[in-house]
Amino acid sequence: MLIPKMTPFQRVMTALSHQEPDRVPFFLLLTMHGAKELSISIEDYFSKAEHVVNGQLLMQRKYGHDCIYTFFYAAIEVEAWGGEIVYTEDGSPNSGRPFIRSLDAIKSLEPPRPDKVNCLVKVLEATTQLKLRVGNNLPIIGVVMSPFSLPAMQLGFDKYIELLYEQGDLFWQLMRVNSQHCVDWANAQLAAGATAICYFDPLSSSDIIPRDLYIKTGYKVAKQALSQIKGPTATHLASGRALPISNLVSQTGTAAIGISALDELSEVKEHCKDRLSILGNLNGIAMTKWTTQQAEEAVKNAICKAGKGGGFILADNHGEIPYQVSDQVLMAISESVRTWGQYPLDWVNGYEK
Repeated sequence: MLIPKMTPFQRVMTALSHQEPDRVPFFLLLTMHGAKELSISIEDYFSKAEHVVNGQLLMQRKYGHDCIYTFFYAAIEVEAWGGEIVYTEDGSPNSGRPFIRSLDAIKSLEPPRPDKVNCLVKVLEATTQLKLRVGNNLPIIGVVMSPFSLPAMQLGFDKYIELLYEQGDLFWQLMRVNSQHCVDWANAQLAAGATAICYFDPLSSSDIIPRDLYIKTGYKVAKQALSQIKGPTATHLASGRALPISNLVSQTGTAAIGISALDELSEVKEHCKDRLSILGNLNGIAMTKWTTQQAEEAVKNAICKAGKGGGFILADNHGEIPYQVSDQVLMAISESVRTWGQYPLDWVNGYEK
């Protein structure tokens, strides 16, 4: 029996409720591609809220994916603290020299106010304008860096590891400041019109720190921060493997988890059943060299492994599709979801994974 056609918002909400919508929802988490659509540089694109608004709307109409994504770039949160931003012609803007030059500086650190810092105000303006344009038809996904992962850019990875292992008091002081920023920034985006918040937390993946250390640090930080965010959240490990900590992530109050291309999709789906929805796990780096046939096969395989029973949103595994991924591949992903993602997924029973 065919399920009546749903709006993207209805489709996503149904999937997140661990039920089957009309088809598998898919997120093309596109940021820099908006600059291509407008034929401008990446730096120029992110200089004005209206560019991002126009870029997001053009891309959603073009590919028909099931969300609007108000993420500019990860380093915008260090920019808000006065940190340096480095632009490139074909990649995401990155953080430059860490702005916390010594661990002692943590003692006097204060979080920026989202409504007073130009770079964050642009994101809020874009969110508000997009909400006015799409209403309740499309979910709008805002983004925060987790308090636990942000120090990799604030301090640099080497100093952060030193802080994490050797300076417990200063570590928790930084977590308190960062948590206040994270909560304020998330709630400002929700107030501006975001439907949900993606909580990016790559440092928590067991690919980076041991699970036992996560339990003592990032897990506690996530529970505290997420409990204060006034809307639904999804936790994303930005290419880091999710399976080793998925049972813990499910206890933080988040609704979904972004999984790695290195995670076995069917195993994660079974492990998270009825506890967490899963988001992923198309390989964004491999995607830069895919043919359209490879794109279709990857989509078909992912739907086969995780589509049944809802609780699955098809997306890339990192939370930001590389600039080098072609329009042809993105369109092939979109068309393949429409071909193979219609519920009920009867074809799956005879498909060799």
